[in-house]
Amino acid sequence: MTMWQSGGMGGHGSQNNPWMKLMGIVHKERRHTENVQSQSGSNERNLNQSLPKLSSQDEEGGAGHGFGGGPQHFEPIPHDHDFCERVVINVSGLRFETQLRTLNQFPDTLLGDPARRLRYFDPLRNEYFFDRSRPSFDAILYYYQSGGRLRRPVNVPLDVFSEEIKFYELGDQAINKFREDEGFIKEEERPLPDNEKQRKVWLLFEYPESSQAARVVAIISVFVILLSIVIFCLETLPEFKHYKVFNTTTNGTKIEEDEVPDITDPFFLIETLCIIWFTFELTVRFLACPNKLNFCRDVMNVIDIIAIIPYFITLATVVAEEEDTLNLPKAPVSPQV
Repeated sequence: MTMWQSGGMGGHGSQNNPWMKLMGIVHKERRHTENVQSQSGSNERNLNQSLPKLSSQDEEGGAGHGFGGGPQHFEPIPHDHDFCERVVINVSGLRFETQLRTLNQFPDTLLGDPARRLRYFDPLRNEYFFDRSRPSFDAILYYYQSGGRLRRPVNVPLDVFSEEIKFYELGDQAINKFREDEGFIKEEERPLPDNEKQRKVWLLFEYPESSQAARVVAIISVFVILLSIVIFCLETLPEFKHYKVFNTTTNGTKIEEDEVPDITDPFFLIETLCIIWFTFELTVRFLACPNKLNFCRDVMNVIDIIAIIPYFITLATVVAEEEDTLNLPKAPVSPQV
């Protein structure tokens, strides 16, 4: 007892006393434990604020009152982890990563349809590989991420980006929106006949770019038009005009230009062939057109009709003159003495 008191009362002796050292260490550990508990309690309160409410917890945040005072459970948050799966897309060596739910926004596209993009999957690298334009894919992927906004990169040519849109099958709506943003003139819809044979005839005579046969028909039409113009110009030359000679009562003659062509005139025959083609083409187009009323309202068709009518008027005049010539009475022949 004396030794403890002397050790406890002495300044230097107390520092060297093992008992006092042990008490100091215990005191430090106790303070450290209290600090850790207070810090963990604060973290637990913060965590409880960030977590959802308990299934048995009232709205005021009171104590749990579950069945029989048993353990309380958190309400599960609905979440589909499959859609959060990351997808790696390799475009000519440049790797892109996105989530599966980003691609699933557009299921009708190449990347949005699992069946269509499966043929580009590399099982060894666990990625999809596309040997396509790398600069263009930034805009393609942004189309999925932005929910449908498509912008062509400035360093990608117009034709290249158009091919990429078609390859990834973004759809007609995306293509039309892209063409509109680029300043393309919107093409008018072409109404076509419902009947298959009628549709083929209409495309053959109305749209030269639809097939090779349609191009041949268009070339024939242009050739006939040029031939008709040449014949019309040659007929106005004096060398090819026809004249009639009339006897007058004063024993003179009168020469006048014959306005009615001869039915055997080569120019008239060539013009007849041209008019036959024009009439045939106009008639076939009228019979095959999907809307007869719109066909008649078309200015070009009206011009075609007006260009054909004068020929038939001339033809009727020639036929009438030929009939008059045949009906003229013949002069009686005087008997020879």
